[in-house]
Amino acid sequence: MNRGVTIAALSACGAAGVIAAVLLATAPSAGADEGTTMGTSTSPPPTATVTTPTTPTTATTPTTPPATTPRPPQPKLIAAGVTIGGTLVGGLTAAEAKELVTQRFARPLALTGGPGARVVVTPKQLGAASHIEQAVKLAARVRRPGFVVPLKVDVSRPRVERLVMSLGKRFHRDPVDATLKLHHLTPFTTKDVPGRRLKELIATRAIVLALKTQRRDLLELPFETVDAEVTSNALSRAIVIRRGSNQLLLYRVGSKPKLMRSFQVATGRSQYPTPLGKFEVVNKQLNPWWYPPAGSEWAQGAQPIPPGPGNPLGTRWMGLSAPYVGIHGTPDAASIGYSASHGCIRMLIPQVEWLFTQVDLGTPVFIVAA
Repeated sequence: MNRGVTIAALSACGAAGVIAAVLLATAPSAGADEGTTMGTSTSPPPTATVTTPTTPTTATTPTTPPATTPRPPQPKLIAAGVTIGGTLVGGLTAAEAKELVTQRFARPLALTGGPGARVVVTPKQLGAASHIEQAVKLAARVRRPGFVVPLKVDVSRPRVERLVMSLGKRFHRDPVDATLKLHHLTPFTTKDVPGRRLKELIATRAIVLALKTQRRDLLELPFETVDAEVTSNALSRAIVIRRGSNQLLLYRVGSKPKLMRSFQVATGRSQYPTPLGKFEVVNKQLNPWWYPPAGSEWAQGAQPIPPGPGNPLGTRWMGLSAPYVGIHGTPDAASIGYSASHGCIRMLIPQVEWLFTQVDLGTPVFIVAA
């Protein structure tokens, strides 16, 4: 009986020891916390006490939130679609708008007077100044999209007028009259060339308007045409007198000359030769009077002769630009074909009457030696 009790008590003690050993093995040791190594104790635990492991607590320091940097104020932008003098500045700052408008206003103005005749001038050279600062301030205040802000521009009109005057001289072109020339004793016309003159008042207005409206496209200067006084169409007839062969030939001139008619005539004798050169008809008379040429020895003491059968000029007179020389009729038909006159060109009366109807004042007359 006592032996069984003793065995039971010993069994209970053993079990308690095992439990205590397990608990001690799993619990953290004080030496580990202090960083030292402890030896294994061989002494049996005094009691079978169960120890609850404690979890170490970590001290937390309260954190201060980082300080935030205030955002800079956003720049004020001009309302969308706003323009200054035709330049779109919507969505830009006032400084950006000012720079853009200044650049666009300073662009040079190109003027042309025709192919190869181009002039470039800056607004500054013409004394043009724009009120950009004022326009930008107004653009920055408006809130209506698409608002059109005008750009006021001052232009020095005297400077523009001086420029236009110089351009007028530079691009001016005088007209060139058509002329008659001889080629192989045949007359032909040179082509007339019209001139041009700058319309200075209209050009001045156009340049001022371009500066004020910011237009910088190529500006064509306005010109007016100056017609030649003598056109090729006006030179419809020409006379060629061959003094050596005593012939008068009437030509229709133009792009292709054509001989209309030829006549035998009398020219000046050797003492009074018919002059050579290019002349023109300067007067025409029907039934003329004959007057003795002043200073002529052969006509000294002669009296004027009225129109009629005995008049040495016949019934028609066509005076040339050579003094005292003309084409006229003659009652002396026997002299035709010879050098018999005092310098004039004599024709048979019916023939000179026909020729009189074919030529006008200004008709060229070539007198050649052939």
